[in-house]
Amino acid sequence: MIMDRGIADTGAMSEGALPGPRSRLLNRRAFLVGSAAGLAALSLAGCASDYMSLAEAQKVYGPVPDEKFPIPAVDVSKVDPKYFRKTVKYDSAEAPGTIIVDPSKYYVYRIEGEGNATRYGANVGRDGFRWSGEAYVGRKAEWPTWTPPKEMIARQPEAGKYARGMPGGLDNPLGARVLYLYQNGAYTLYTIYSTSAPETIGNGITSGCTGLLSQDMIDLYSRTPVKTKVIVLPA
Repeated sequence: MIMDRGIADTGAMSEGALPGPRSRLLNRRAFLVGSAAGLAALSLAGCASDYMSLAEAQKVYGPVPDEKFPIPAVDVSKVDPKYFRKTVKYDSAEAPGTIIVDPSKYYVYRIEGEGNATRYGANVGRDGFRWSGEAYVGRKAEWPTWTPPKEMIARQPEAGKYARGMPGGLDNPLGARVLYLYQNGAYTLYTIYSTSAPETIGNGITSGCTGLLSQDMIDLYSRTPVKTKVIVLPA
């Protein structure tokens, strides 16, 4: 604003002191510079409005005290704003409710119909643990017990102490909600789960599962019945 006003003042002074062609040249230059500055400001404003504001994010990702295990607020400063929940244009022939995981962009989409989707930021499988294909939600659970698969115990023997299951809670790797992915009646060992670690969003850190912030996962879970189709795109 101060810069724009300075340009305008300079133009007015030139008009009074230097009448004639030079005045018109200066006025034209001031107009062009002022217009460019104005367009740049509008452009930046447009970019800023693309994502949820920090104040909005603090509300959406605030504490959830009424849960079995009260969920603390997300430290949104640790999340790139592009991963905050957002309704976006997303052309798809899939039915509303379908979940599409895009690990290459670290997003999960819920198809809403009419060319729209709810988009959530996610963490995904790390190199060597990614998979793609079509599945469906075979079951779902709140504050589930986590049982590490034998393959994980073989890689990480310390996980063996939970071979009989780790009870639900804030320290449980599956968090507050989980959707278990199935193919042909069999559990794939992959899930969409909730995480309380905001710094993981936008990263490949898991053994193939997909994690959403707890507040986002609660939202998705509440609108996802068993048998919902899930498509995991190639990374």
